[in-house]
Amino acid sequence: MKRLFLMAMLLMIAAGGVQAQYNADWNPRVFYEIFVRSFYDSNGDGIGDLQGVIEKLDYLNDGDPATTDDLGVTGIWLMPVTDGLSYHGYDVVDYRQIDPDYGTNADFLELIDAAHQRGIAVIMDLVINHTSVQHPWFISSATEPDSPYADYYIWADEDPNYSGPAHQQVWHPLGERFYYGLFWDGMPDLNYENPAVTQEMYDIARFWLEDMGVDGFRLDAVKHIIEEDQNQENTAATIAWMQDFNAFVHSVKPEALTVGEIYSGSFAVAPYVPDAVDVAFEFDLASNIIDSVRRRSSQGVASIQNRALELYPQYAAFLTNHDQNRVMSAFQGDVRQAKLAASLLLTGPGLPFIYYGEEIGMEGEKPDEFIRTPMQWSNDAENAGFSNDVPWEAPDESVAEINVAAQTDDADSLLNHYRQLIHLRNQHPALQTGAFQIVETPRQLYSFLRVTDDETLLVLLNLHSADIEDYALALPADVVNMDAQPEMLLGTGDLAALDATTEDGLITYQPLAVLPARSTWIIKLK
Repeated sequence: MKRLFLMAMLLMIAAGGVQAQYNADWNPRVFYEIFVRSFYDSNGDGIGDLQGVIEKLDYLNDGDPATTDDLGVTGIWLMPVTDGLSYHGYDVVDYRQIDPDYGTNADFLELIDAAHQRGIAVIMDLVINHTSVQHPWFISSATEPDSPYADYYIWADEDPNYSGPAHQQVWHPLGERFYYGLFWDGMPDLNYENPAVTQEMYDIARFWLEDMGVDGFRLDAVKHIIEEDQNQENTAATIAWMQDFNAFVHSVKPEALTVGEIYSGSFAVAPYVPDAVDVAFEFDLASNIIDSVRRRSSQGVASIQNRALELYPQYAAFLTNHDQNRVMSAFQGDVRQAKLAASLLLTGPGLPFIYYGEEIGMEGEKPDEFIRTPMQWSNDAENAGFSNDVPWEAPDESVAEINVAAQTDDADSLLNHYRQLIHLRNQHPALQTGAFQIVETPRQLYSFLRVTDDETLLVLLNLHSADIEDYALALPADVVNMDAQPEMLLGTGDLAALDATTEDGLITYQPLAVLPARSTWIIKLK
């Protein structure tokens, strides 16, 4: 049934005649997700702000490709920065105004300029599905029957009396009527069957693209835009509306990036890409990377990786985000497992996204506030080097051992593993856009090639908790330089030379006599 659904949706999109707009210039970038409230506090009020992000840009990328002590990311995604009612900002009160806790619109423009000077693109969360109940549109819609905003939200005179996709309450009483709010009663859904609402969102997108200089949007809760009766996610009307919105964004700024959050399985996500959004987050791959590392088996990640490449022209790859338990908590603090997951993310296909603090192994499990705690810059138990005052949320108790200061000069730290991987990705087009080919191995190993016309890189990961000696790789001879000694780009050990003997166009190769447990190698073969 899933495959039939996928085929039907793809045919529907093809019939619509919308042309893909994705700009391949985004492919080489690595993105970093920032919750501004928790990143760095510049003014000592205990709340992170835009000036704080500016102060820490050199940590992310100092603008000098020759240095390697920065993280090396070339894009940042800002979680909601517009004025909102809750600490997280997803309940918007003013779409055109920076949250006063974070600064001003002028601060945002300064951040855009400072990031661009360092070669960092900036995309921002745009919450298009719903607003806050305190948004002026909703207040007017709820209280003024003849208001121009009366039909900006979804109202019913009687309780429709059905639940949401997660069996949650979605119809909420107000006076003698009911309004639809899928997530909770504080965030009523916008009514996109009203063309005026669509025009409002177009104007808002234009404002941020043209007036504020943003490079694109991460689009929240995409799959819920338009309901069809009790079908409340991934409807045909939603995909059609998103196609038009995506086309509008590119008409304003052709090089802009749209990233969709469609929290569903791959077969439901695929019909959105690339016409409704340029790329979408690949949740199935993310969970399978983590599961494969924990299970010490490549079988799950290999099959899902190949499926993703079949389904999408491009996708957004990640491990966990602000809605999920942190990846280090999933690994119960095992740094070697965290390194393997980072290797899989940053050497594989897809446009990679890193959640702030992931690179140092920050821990945290739900509720949401505990996975969005202050960035751990130092070992200060009270403020983590994040602020000179009491932080809005207490740092995670792991701050004593897990912080930037402790890992910066430790060559074997998780932070420096991320730095190495990102800088290698920046330097080698094969890791950015190269063809992907899995190399058959025992399941405790995961190996693949990244290939361009000018370069062939072999990635080899020992997922096992023990060393491995008895293994061999069968490599296609046509992508290997037989006249050159293989070059180690990441990893340790003495590399064996390639054997010129081929059988059926394959070279049998054992690059290292012993593969230490839970380690990564990147080897240049051409």
